[in-house]
Amino acid sequence: MTVPPQVGAEAAASSPEAVLAGVGRTEGRSLGQIAWMRLRRDKVALAGAAVLIFLVAVAIFAPLIVRVLGHPPNQFHQDLIDTAGGTLTPLGRFGGISWDHLMGIEPVNGRDIFSRIVYGSRISLLIALLATLLSVVIGTTLGIVAGFFGGWVDTVIIRLMDVFLAFPLLVFAIALAGVFPDEAFGLSGNGLRIALLIFIIGFFNWPYIGRIIRGQTLSLREREYVEAARSLGARRSYILTTEMLPNLIAPILVYSTLLIPTNILFEAALSFLGVGVRPPTPSWGGMLSDAVAYYTQPHFMLWPGLAIFITVLAFNLFGDGLRDALDPRANR
Repeated sequence: MTVPPQVGAEAAASSPEAVLAGVGRTEGRSLGQIAWMRLRRDKVALAGAAVLIFLVAVAIFAPLIVRVLGHPPNQFHQDLIDTAGGTLTPLGRFGGISWDHLMGIEPVNGRDIFSRIVYGSRISLLIALLATLLSVVIGTTLGIVAGFFGGWVDTVIIRLMDVFLAFPLLVFAIALAGVFPDEAFGLSGNGLRIALLIFIIGFFNWPYIGRIIRGQTLSLREREYVEAARSLGARRSYILTTEMLPNLIAPILVYSTLLIPTNILFEAALSFLGVGVRPPTPSWGGMLSDAVAYYTQPHFMLWPGLAIFITVLAFNLFGDGLRDALDPRANR
């Protein structure tokens, strides 16, 4: 009786000598490699990530981009404004769009919209990223403490979360920004405004991520490896930082990517209401607020609205893809 060739090959590959020689060996993959493999398959998430990288590059190199393709964001071009008939209208078609002004000019004083969009990305992304970082740090810390210690500590932190969640944030932001002095804490002008917006948005949004981290911590503290660390005499600080925090990285990253677009919209809303950065510093929300009075010039409102829409959409698409890639129950 002869042995089929494929069977003989399988037996040879599974023999101890073949395994020692490296034949038929299966290489293991880490959780990070598995997540990256899943994320690479999600073309929509990768497209969102590419847009985000592009936006960050635009914000970083805004002066160079404007020097090559635009004009100073606060430079007036009133010679390009048609004042005939009592209306302020940019000369040319489609709001004065040309090779010199890629997105046209403002109908009031002729400032270059492209340059103001580019510089406005700095304000929106800076406030959103730093406010998200503040929310994540506070929410993660209090969420882990509440979920791990439980008892009266958990009760106090949960009630604190309820108070912050019930707080009228928009009304408070408008009131605080309106009564704050022009100089405080060694800051003044728009530097103080930006710091104030970061504090308001970040400090009052931490309960959202805090609740998620608390729920994850309640589940993790009952796992076998945490009980094993306790039985070996590990201190609470070691369990929190070494055993639990690494397992919370995935939900923290996912929720952060979904919190950033919310903060971008909130900053735009505050700037739209006139309590954001002060003119002439450009911001997307401030540009939308200025465009309301000139609804007959749709290009004036189109470009900042489109910038906000693309940025928020890119963050949401990347956040959804990252959540799917880091989901341990995913089968793909």
